Amino acid sequence: SFTMNTYLFVYDLMQFCGHSWIFTNMIIRFMSFGKDSLADTFHSIGLVMRFCQLLSILEILHILLGIDKSRLFPRFLQITERIIVLFVVINSQEEVQGKYIVCVLFFLWNLLDVVRYTYNMLTRTGIYYPPLTWLNFSLCIPLYPLSVLAKAFAICVSLPYFESFGTYSIKLPFPFAFSIYFPYVLKMYLPVLFIGMCFIIQNLFSERKAHLGTSKIKKKRS
Repeated sequence: SFTMNTYLFVYDLMQFCGHSWIFTNMIIRFMSFGKDSLADTFHSIGLVMRFCQLLSILEILHILLGIDKSRLFPRFLQITERIIVLFVVINSQEEVQGKYIVCVLFFLWNLLDVVRYTYNMLTRTGIYYPPLTWLNFSLCIPLYPLSVLAKAFAICVSLPYFESFGTYSIKLPFPFAFSIYFPYVLKMYLPVLFIGMCFIIQNLFSERKAHLGTSKIKKKRS
């Protein structure tokens, strides 16, 4: 319907503005301050980044309500991966926030999202720009595995701090005698991260084939 299409356009516009601001801010800061800007990346753009990632949870609701035709499980995996790494790993450990890997991770995320939300906005209005369509369904295939490697590296970098500070580790008193050592939880999550990557990459290839194949047919007919 027109109302739902307008709502989705506004949502994509908000995400585009947020990620464009982050992406532009990172580039300008790097051009102005060089490597010194990398250590301060989280403190300068972290608030907007957290807002955009929390807002992306609505995409799961969009799929459940049927107003977005994307597949639920791949999108759920992508969103939860970012939420876990951003809020649980990076946000909770101030020592990790100054690492260069955070800047690399944010760069990959925002590059993908600027392209994706630009494509989504145009398609909501019925505009199909072939180079952008190709970029949207092609750029994610090499960059998504790189982002997964960056997530895994960020988790590995954070492990010594979780071990030292005991963040999120729980030890219940007697008579329960039950404890959760959070670094073990993160180590168990690493293989899950890579298993999910294989599934999502397969989905990305199928989406690329479907959409680029459709666009070629339209081009031939026109």
